[in-house]
Amino acid sequence: MPEHAPDNPRRDFLRKTLTLIPVVTVASTGLGVGTSQLLAAPQHEPKVPATPPAGNYQPTFFSAEEWAFVEAAVSRIIPADELGPGALEAGAAEFIDRQMNTPYATGAQWYMHGPFNADAAPELGYQLQLSPQQIYRLGIAAVDGWCKANGGQVFAAQDSATRDRILSKIEAGELVFDSVPAKVFFSLLVQNTREGFFCDPIHGGNKGMVGWTQIGFPGARADFMDWVERNEPYPFPAVSIRGERA
Repeated sequence: MPEHAPDNPRRDFLRKTLTLIPVVTVASTGLGVGTSQLLAAPQHEPKVPATPPAGNYQPTFFSAEEWAFVEAAVSRIIPADELGPGALEAGAAEFIDRQMNTPYATGAQWYMHGPFNADAAPELGYQLQLSPQQIYRLGIAAVDGWCKANGGQVFAAQDSATRDRILSKIEAGELVFDSVPAKVFFSLLVQNTREGFFCDPIHGGNKGMVGWTQIGFPGARADFMDWVERNEPYPFPAVSIRGERA
């Protein structure tokens, strides 16, 4: 797959399915923009310093080898192209690392008692005894182990086309790991990459609100209902919870 493929199916899928992100209302906090401000021209809105760009972050959960894998993987799940920055540039890897230090990542918010049935129907929900932290640790090690056994280099050292082929094999379940189901690992990785690309920048991802800008999402504005039924692009920049403007 080319480095900047214009018709990347994963990117197209994300762009289409995430246009229904729930609106965040922050009127009670004083952030966002009220109706009277919506009538002002976009260029007259006050500017708030944007979130620092991705690249300066030092991971606190992932090891150096794991971090290299995460950055390499998110860069191919939502690659940069002519539409704008991809997940790597948006800070999705940072988002994932930060999430690994939350109760979510340890399974504290999940039912983590048996019986465990990896072959249960999808509608029954998650059925494994592995937490997200464990899925990442085991999944990354399994993929890198497979890569070294079949080419001598870890996943992050592969070129973009090879990374795409490996991810496609994992997605299709063609690779079988002893430690973690390949599809479970891939599903979590894609889900967290999406979240990192479209989250509020306060969580470490969506830097510069590039994800919101791409789909025309207004962000955490207090009121934009005047534009809902106009059938035209929303003309004002996205606003984050902290009051940043794209």
